[in-house]
Amino acid sequence: MLTALIHARRGPEALAVTLSALVAGVAEGVIADAVVVADHDDAELAHIAEATGAEFVVRPAGDPPWSCGARRARREWLLCLDAGDIPLEGWIGAVDRFAFIAAREGYPIGRLARRSHSLRQWLKDFRARLSAQPCAGDVVHVSRLNERPRRVGRSKIARIDAHVARQGLLAS
Repeated sequence: MLTALIHARRGPEALAVTLSALVAGVAEGVIADAVVVADHDDAELAHIAEATGAEFVVRPAGDPPWSCGARRARREWLLCLDAGDIPLEGWIGAVDRFAFIAAREGYPIGRLARRSHSLRQWLKDFRARLSAQPCAGDVVHVSRLNERPRRVGRSKIARIDAHVARQGLLAS
């Protein structure tokens, strides 16, 4: 079982979409709990997190969102998502298999491949893949967030759509 870490920087609608997409993972026993990490105190975000049983955390300035959320996580394996991310079909089995095998074999960080709708987003995702820090779409062990950053390979294990606003689900 994993903890979902959701970086909520795109508003309450985006957070609601991502949390609702994770319900299937909860029902299948892959997602055990969720931690919503916000950049600033927001009553709407806190209300949505509370209503879904997720923990709400406001991160201190300069603190990476995943590290901040990992301190509150109840599980060793984390699924890092941005608010607005919707894991696509097949993600539950892929994430569950990866976490099980990685725990035994010591595999590096796993990654949900992002569908980029623009060149700008593709470049942003490409830079994130090259960085040593975990980013949205990664399945990572909590210990990776506590060690010194280093370049690691990421296995693509499933797909994620990060642009719900483009699909007309959000007003922003």
